[in-house]
Amino acid sequence: MRCWAAIGLLVMGCGGETDQRVTLSFVGDVLLETKLGEGALPGFDRFAPSAALLEADFSIANLECPVATGGVAVEKVYTFRASPSTLPRLREHFDAVSVANNHSGDYGLSAFLETLTRLDAAGIGYFGGGRNSTAAHTPLLLKKRGVTIALLGYDDFQPRSFEATPEQAGVAWAEEEQMVLDVTRARAAGADVILPFLHWGWENEPAACARQRDLAHALIDAGASAVIGAHPHVTQGAEMYRGKPIVYSLGNFAFDLLDVPENALGWRLRLVVDRRGVESFSTAAVQIDDAGTPFPLPSANTPCGVRGANAVSPCAARAPAR
Repeated sequence: MRCWAAIGLLVMGCGGETDQRVTLSFVGDVLLETKLGEGALPGFDRFAPSAALLEADFSIANLECPVATGGVAVEKVYTFRASPSTLPRLREHFDAVSVANNHSGDYGLSAFLETLTRLDAAGIGYFGGGRNSTAAHTPLLLKKRGVTIALLGYDDFQPRSFEATPEQAGVAWAEEEQMVLDVTRARAAGADVILPFLHWGWENEPAACARQRDLAHALIDAGASAVIGAHPHVTQGAEMYRGKPIVYSLGNFAFDLLDVPENALGWRLRLVVDRRGVESFSTAAVQIDDAGTPFPLPSANTPCGVRGANAVSPCAARAPAR
């Protein structure tokens, strides 16, 4: 996105344009600092090799870490935290991030609140979490060319102890009834396009599980325009359901904990939307090196689809840049 201004806390966009199509790019898990600490080095830009893939009216990622100097690590196998010095680079490439994941609370409540404050200050929109449950379930609204897009984020992977409550900050949890209500409310509030982004599924599993499929179908039935997923650290395929796309897992995007070869393959999802919903979607692959940097992989076979289709189809051969 190259033209936007914050309007209130949860609306981003710009007007005065007549083309009714809007493009969005989504990527999966982004860890801003690698185990080598390169993410905080001056001049280091992990996203530079794949920057052309991210070009869109709005570019969105799953932020798989708090960005803070404070907080205390909780007891987990992996705990992540990035330096605030990484945010300018993030802002160069992304307009908004989902914070609905199982690592947002890695350094406790204070670090999460610091993350939200720093994202606000950096001009990066966020969704799927907030200072209470109402904020966590409030969509981030993107407005451009007369199209209003609602982004909703949900975590379906433990620990649930970091779920937002009416009195405490945290992430939005993937309860089907509440998610359906959120989608319904977003539609009633005037959103043309509603895009839930879920952190779900089992790590390193190549196919979506029954719960993922059931939740995705329920969200489409409720009025979602598409459903997008991350967390398994591998890609998990896509389907068309009632003529609308579901991409179950985008895999990793900028991530250096690569336990199996499949962890090094990720997808960039590109949506073309209008006031009727998603007109088309396409994916492009990246190969992630040991330092967590994604590089375009144009030879990969990835899924595409168009509005109303019964099934996905392979994307046509494409130039590396898009």
